[in-house]
Amino acid sequence: MRPPLILASASPRRLELLARIGVTPDAVRAADIDETPGKTELPRQLAQRLSAGKAMAAAQVSEDGAGELILAADTVVGVGRRILGKPRDAEEARAFLELLSGRRHRVYTGVALLSPDGKLRTRLVESILAFQRLTAQQMAAYVDSGEWQGKAGGYAIQGQAEMFCRFMSGSWSNIVGLPLFETAQLLRGIGWLKP
Repeated sequence: MRPPLILASASPRRLELLARIGVTPDAVRAADIDETPGKTELPRQLAQRLSAGKAMAAAQVSEDGAGELILAADTVVGVGRRILGKPRDAEEARAFLELLSGRRHRVYTGVALLSPDGKLRTRLVESILAFQRLTAQQMAAYVDSGEWQGKAGGYAIQGQAEMFCRFMSGSWSNIVGLPLFETAQLLRGIGWLKP
Protein backbone atom coordinates (compact mmCIF):
# COMPACT_ATOMS: atom_id res chain seq x y z
CA MET A 1 0.00 0.00 0.00
CA ARG A 2 1.44 3.33 -0.99
CA PRO A 3 1.77 6.08 1.62
CA PRO A 4 -0.45 9.17 1.47
CA LEU A 5 1.06 11.99 -0.59
CA ILE A 6 1.16 15.39 1.09
CA LEU A 7 1.82 18.47 -1.04
CA ALA A 8 3.74 20.99 1.07
CA SER A 9 2.53 23.97 -0.96
CA ALA A 10 -0.56 26.15 -1.12
CA SER A 11 0.09 26.94 -4.80
CA PRO A 12 -2.94 26.19 -6.97
CA ARG A 13 -0.55 26.03 -9.95
CA ARG A 14 1.32 23.09 -8.42
CA LEU A 15 -1.95 21.24 -7.85
CA GLU A 16 -2.94 21.86 -11.48
CA LEU A 17 0.44 20.65 -12.73
CA LEU A 18 0.27 17.47 -10.64
CA ALA A 19 -3.19 16.77 -12.06
CA ARG A 20 -1.67 16.86 -15.56
CA ILE A 21 0.36 13.75 -14.70
CA GLY A 22 -2.52 12.05 -12.91
CA VAL A 23 -1.36 12.81 -9.37
CA THR A 24 -3.81 14.00 -6.73
CA PRO A 25 -2.28 14.63 -3.31
CA ASP A 26 -4.12 13.16 -0.35
CA ALA A 27 -3.70 16.47 1.47
CA VAL A 28 -2.17 19.91 1.10
CA ARG A 29 -0.09 21.18 3.99
CA ALA A 30 1.63 24.46 3.22
CA ALA A 31 4.86 24.78 5.14
CA ASP A 32 5.64 28.13 6.72
CA ILE A 33 9.39 28.69 6.79
CA ASP A 34 11.66 31.71 6.62
CA GLU A 35 12.35 32.30 2.93
CA THR A 36 14.92 35.07 3.44
CA PRO A 37 17.98 34.42 1.25
CA GLY A 38 21.38 34.21 2.91
CA LYS A 39 23.76 37.09 2.16
CA THR A 40 25.86 35.07 -0.28
CA GLU A 41 23.22 32.52 -1.29
CA LEU A 42 22.78 32.02 -5.02
CA PRO A 43 19.32 31.60 -6.61
CA ARG A 44 19.86 27.88 -7.26
CA GLN A 45 21.02 27.29 -3.68
CA LEU A 46 17.98 29.11 -2.30
CA ALA A 47 15.57 27.00 -4.38
CA GLN A 48 17.21 23.80 -3.10
CA ARG A 49 17.29 24.93 0.53
CA LEU A 50 13.69 26.14 0.57
CA SER A 51 12.23 23.03 -1.07
CA ALA A 52 14.04 20.75 1.39
CA GLY A 53 13.09 23.01 4.30
CA LYS A 54 9.43 23.00 3.32
CA ALA A 55 9.38 19.21 3.11
CA MET A 56 10.96 18.88 6.55
CA ALA A 57 8.64 21.51 8.07
CA ALA A 58 5.54 19.81 6.65
CA ALA A 59 6.69 16.48 8.08
CA GLN A 60 7.13 18.01 11.55
CA VAL A 61 3.48 19.09 11.71
CA SER A 62 2.22 15.70 10.57
CA GLU A 63 -0.89 14.52 12.40
CA ASP A 64 0.15 10.90 11.97
CA GLY A 65 3.75 11.54 12.93
CA ALA A 66 4.95 9.21 10.19
CA GLY A 67 3.90 7.23 7.20
CA GLU A 68 3.48 10.15 4.81
CA LEU A 69 5.26 11.04 1.61
CA ILE A 70 5.91 14.79 1.50
CA LEU A 71 6.38 16.63 -1.81
CA ALA A 72 7.67 20.20 -1.68
CA ALA A 73 8.93 22.66 -4.27
CA ASP A 74 10.21 26.20 -4.41
CA THR A 75 10.75 28.36 -7.47
CA VAL A 76 13.28 31.19 -7.59
CA VAL A 77 14.01 33.63 -10.41
CA GLY A 78 17.61 34.75 -10.78
CA VAL A 79 19.17 37.56 -12.78
CA GLY A 80 22.86 36.85 -12.41
CA ARG A 81 23.42 36.48 -8.66
CA ARG A 82 20.35 38.55 -7.82
CA ILE A 83 17.31 36.72 -6.48
CA LEU A 84 13.85 37.90 -7.49
CA GLY A 85 11.30 36.52 -5.08
CA LYS A 86 7.62 37.37 -4.94
CA PRO A 87 7.14 41.14 -5.22
CA ARG A 88 5.83 42.76 -2.05
CA ASP A 89 3.83 45.37 -3.94
CA ALA A 90 3.13 46.89 -7.36
CA GLU A 91 6.20 49.12 -7.16
CA GLU A 92 8.50 46.15 -6.67
CA ALA A 93 6.68 44.21 -9.42
CA ARG A 94 7.41 47.07 -11.83
CA ALA A 95 11.06 47.17 -10.71
CA PHE A 96 11.34 43.43 -11.44
CA LEU A 97 9.87 43.92 -14.93
CA GLU A 98 12.34 46.74 -15.60
CA LEU A 99 15.18 44.44 -14.58
CA LEU A 100 13.89 41.55 -16.74
CA SER A 101 13.16 43.75 -19.77
CA GLY A 102 15.41 42.81 -22.69
CA ARG A 103 17.47 40.40 -20.59
CA ARG A 104 17.97 36.71 -20.06
CA HIS A 105 17.22 35.26 -16.68
CA ARG A 106 17.01 31.85 -15.06
CA VAL A 107 14.21 30.10 -13.23
CA TYR A 108 15.19 27.45 -10.70
CA THR A 109 12.82 25.05 -9.01
CA GLY A 110 13.98 22.81 -6.23
CA VAL A 111 11.84 19.70 -5.73
CA ALA A 112 12.09 17.67 -2.54
CA LEU A 113 10.47 14.34 -1.76
CA LEU A 114 10.63 13.17 1.85
CA SER A 115 9.72 9.51 2.24
CA PRO A 116 8.20 7.94 5.37
CA ASP A 117 11.60 6.46 6.26
CA GLY A 118 13.05 9.99 6.47
CA LYS A 119 15.07 9.83 3.26
CA LEU A 120 15.11 13.13 1.36
CA ARG A 121 15.39 12.98 -2.43
CA THR A 122 15.89 16.23 -4.32
CA ARG A 123 16.13 17.64 -7.82
CA LEU A 124 17.03 21.09 -9.09
CA VAL A 125 15.74 22.18 -12.48
CA GLU A 126 16.88 25.25 -14.40
CA SER A 127 15.16 26.99 -17.29
CA ILE A 128 16.41 30.04 -19.19
CA LEU A 129 14.18 32.79 -20.53
CA ALA A 130 14.64 36.10 -22.28
CA PHE A 131 12.05 38.83 -22.26
CA GLN A 132 11.67 41.33 -25.05
CA ARG A 133 12.32 44.98 -24.24
CA LEU A 134 9.18 46.07 -22.47
CA THR A 135 7.62 49.47 -22.98
CA ALA A 136 6.43 51.56 -20.06
CA GLN A 137 2.87 50.90 -21.22
CA GLN A 138 3.39 47.12 -21.28
CA MET A 139 4.84 47.15 -17.78
CA ALA A 140 2.07 49.38 -16.43
CA ALA A 141 -0.66 47.22 -17.97
CA TYR A 142 0.91 44.05 -16.59
CA VAL A 143 1.28 45.47 -13.11
CA ASP A 144 -2.31 46.76 -13.25
CA SER A 145 -3.50 43.24 -14.18
CA GLY A 146 -2.38 41.96 -10.77
CA GLU A 147 -1.11 38.75 -12.36
CA TRP A 148 2.30 39.30 -10.74
CA GLN A 149 0.96 38.78 -7.22
CA GLY A 150 2.35 35.72 -5.47
CA LYS A 151 4.67 34.85 -8.38
CA ALA A 152 8.44 34.44 -8.19
CA GLY A 153 10.04 37.10 -10.36
CA GLY A 154 6.75 38.99 -10.51
CA TYR A 155 5.27 37.26 -13.56
CA ALA A 156 3.24 34.24 -14.62
CA ILE A 157 4.55 32.58 -17.78
CA GLN A 158 1.27 30.64 -18.07
CA GLY A 159 -0.59 33.95 -18.29
CA GLN A 160 -0.13 37.28 -20.02
CA ALA A 161 3.63 37.33 -19.42
CA GLU A 162 4.12 34.62 -22.03
CA MET A 163 3.72 37.30 -24.70
CA PHE A 164 6.88 39.00 -23.34
CA CYS A 165 9.01 35.86 -23.69
CA ARG A 166 11.12 35.86 -26.85
CA PHE A 167 13.27 32.87 -25.85
CA MET A 168 12.80 29.88 -23.58
CA SER A 169 15.05 26.90 -22.95
CA GLY A 170 14.16 24.12 -20.58
CA SER A 171 11.04 22.96 -18.82
CA TRP A 172 7.91 25.11 -19.16
CA SER A 173 6.34 23.43 -16.11
CA ASN A 174 9.49 24.33 -14.15
CA ILE A 175 8.84 28.00 -14.90
CA VAL A 176 5.23 27.63 -13.74
CA GLY A 177 6.46 26.10 -10.47
CA LEU A 178 6.84 22.31 -10.65
CA PRO A 179 8.98 20.47 -13.21
CA LEU A 180 6.78 17.53 -14.12
CA PHE A 181 9.40 15.26 -15.67
CA GLU A 182 11.64 15.39 -12.61
CA THR A 183 8.72 15.18 -10.18
CA ALA A 184 7.41 12.07 -11.94
CA GLN A 185 10.93 10.58 -11.84
CA LEU A 186 11.09 11.08 -8.07
CA LEU A 187 7.65 9.52 -7.53
CA ARG A 188 8.44 6.60 -9.85
CA GLY A 189 11.83 6.10 -8.20
CA ILE A 190 10.18 5.14 -4.93
CA GLY A 191 7.40 3.16 -6.59
CA TRP A 192 4.61 5.62 -5.73
CA LEU A 193 3.81 6.47 -9.36
CA LYS A 194 3.53 3.67 -11.86
CA PRO A 195 5.05 4.09 -15.35
